[in-house]
Amino acid sequence: MYIFNPPLLKRAGAALALALSLGGPATVLAQPTVPAPASAAALPPVRVALIESLSGAFANTGEAVFRNLVWATERVNARGGIKLPGGNRNLVIERYDNKGQSEEALAALRSAIDDGVTVIAQGNSSAIAAVLIDAINKHNEREPGKRVIFLNYSAVDPILTNEKCSFWHFRFDAHADMRMAGLMDVLKDDKALKSVYLIGQDYSFGQAVLREARKQIAVQRPDVQIVGDELHALGRVKDFIPYAVKIKASGAQAVLTGNWGNDLTLLIKAAKEVGYDGKFYTFYGNALGVPAALGDAGVGKVIAVADWFPNAAGAPSEAFYQSFRQRFPKPQDDYVHMRMQLMIEALAQSIEKAGAIDSGAVAAQLERATVNFSGHQGAMRAADHQFQQPLLVAMMGKQGAPGVKFDVEGSGYGFRVIKTIAPQRAERPHSCKMVRP
Repeated sequence: MYIFNPPLLKRAGAALALALSLGGPATVLAQPTVPAPASAAALPPVRVALIESLSGAFANTGEAVFRNLVWATERVNARGGIKLPGGNRNLVIERYDNKGQSEEALAALRSAIDDGVTVIAQGNSSAIAAVLIDAINKHNEREPGKRVIFLNYSAVDPILTNEKCSFWHFRFDAHADMRMAGLMDVLKDDKALKSVYLIGQDYSFGQAVLREARKQIAVQRPDVQIVGDELHALGRVKDFIPYAVKIKASGAQAVLTGNWGNDLTLLIKAAKEVGYDGKFYTFYGNALGVPAALGDAGVGKVIAVADWFPNAAGAPSEAFYQSFRQRFPKPQDDYVHMRMQLMIEALAQSIEKAGAIDSGAVAAQLERATVNFSGHQGAMRAADHQFQQPLLVAMMGKQGAPGVKFDVEGSGYGFRVIKTIAPQRAERPHSCKMVRP
């Protein structure tokens, strides 16, 4: 297992700060790299194009992804880079700003391909992921000599590995139906719960979340009344007070939402301002300002589902988290995802097994990749390219309380794991009809 060397990694901090201060559409930014053997440094690196929101309403989510991927590639480079017959190669992340728009994402994809990049990474929008899958499919068919692969770390609309599944697309996050099943494993046992309010972002992912919520509540808790069911514009609502007032007036004992980014933080803040004291069942309530916004009002009431939490049990997991905090010590940078680390490990492993950077050969290895890292293991399901891994459900609590050793973003509040769901239980059937080249 690779042993982190925080002092070595910290020397890259100044370069990272410079990179994060820059911006602009389709801008390739210098990435901090840890010194590697001369063979890796002398050869051209393996480049990954991050096509993400790096400006606008969701810029904080894009920057959080960038930090995660940079940290993951630093680890690969520190151990000598990717080992290939012609010599080791470093991994680098190159930034392309999609500004949260599909057309900008397509322009960024074209720029990345023109720049010779063969690995695309994106995740903070299922709608954008869908258009990228279509564009990459067409490009790879049209130009087989310049094929690219698509690594998806967060776009979780189930359709992406069902009807729209692609040989070139690999999802490393649990999709919405898998996450919903995890939340329902907790919600179904909350016998005091009799009413719930459903609210989400009005695009493919948000719609999928509410659709699956209605379905699973009807099956597992038919006694629970849905007293509200609505969608709102993605990233455009600045004042959620009217929504919070409706939630409180409905008498809902809990809110269930797939909201993320500022749409979640602002919703939570508004709920607190109007005095709503019900529970929140969330996909992403464990970061990006939510715990700090709620404070004591969220203790025992905010529930989140994820592939990993900082308070997950085990020494390897704890060492992993502490190393990230040493690398990025600012409280606002405390947003780490195990799945993004597993994704980069799977990429490095697959390139090494393929023995080349050819996209077809790498994809053939990726679809059978198994990764074991820091006490967390997962495997890619070849049939639909949906990564299978454990899911954890956690509840917000005060730092120092049992099970809450680490807080979130310096808020004094963290998340205690209350349920672990094995990969076999989290797994869901698929309707993918994979077409292989």
